[in-house]
Amino acid sequence: MLDVAATVAGGTWPDIDWTARAETACRAALGESPYAGLIDASFCCEVSIRLTDDEEVKTLNAQYRGKDKPTNVLSFPMVQPDLLESLSNSDDGEVLLGDIVLADGVVTREAAERGISMTDHAAHLIVHGLLHLVGYDHENDADADAMEEMERRALFSLGIANPYAGEA
Repeated sequence: MLDVAATVAGGTWPDIDWTARAETACRAALGESPYAGLIDASFCCEVSIRLTDDEEVKTLNAQYRGKDKPTNVLSFPMVQPDLLESLSNSDDGEVLLGDIVLADGVVTREAAERGISMTDHAAHLIVHGLLHLVGYDHENDADADAMEEMERRALFSLGIANPYAGEA
C-alpha cells in the first residue's frame, strides 16, 4: 500500500492538506508508470514529501548535485531502479521508495510565470519527482518524451492542464 506523508518544513506554503494533495499526485504518477502495483502492494511503500524554502533546497542541491542554487524539486530515490520490479517486502513490512523536496520560492515564481496556481504546479512537481523515484529521467530526448507523457496523463487525471503545451 502506498503511504505518502508531506511535511511543511519552511517557506510560505499555502495552508492546505499537503499530505492529501501529495498522495493524489503520487498515486496518479504511479498509476501511469509500470509500477502501479505499488499503490495497493501488500507491503507499505513510503514516500516522503518535504515542502521547504529555497535556502534549504539550495543547500541540498549543492551537496548532492554540485549546483549552488535552489531548484524547484529534488528527488532522492531509496530503491535502485533495477530492484523496483522485484520489490515484495522488507524485514519490517515497509519499503521507503524515497524523498521529494520542493522549494517554495522557486515553485511560486514558476507558477506565476506560467499563470497557474502554485498548488497545481507543486502537484506537477510531485508527479515529476515521483517518476524520478521509480527510475525515470530526462537526460535525453527519448527519456524526456516518455517521462513527460506519463506526467501529462497523470496530471490530466488530476484535472491539471498539460504543462508542456506550446513547447517546441
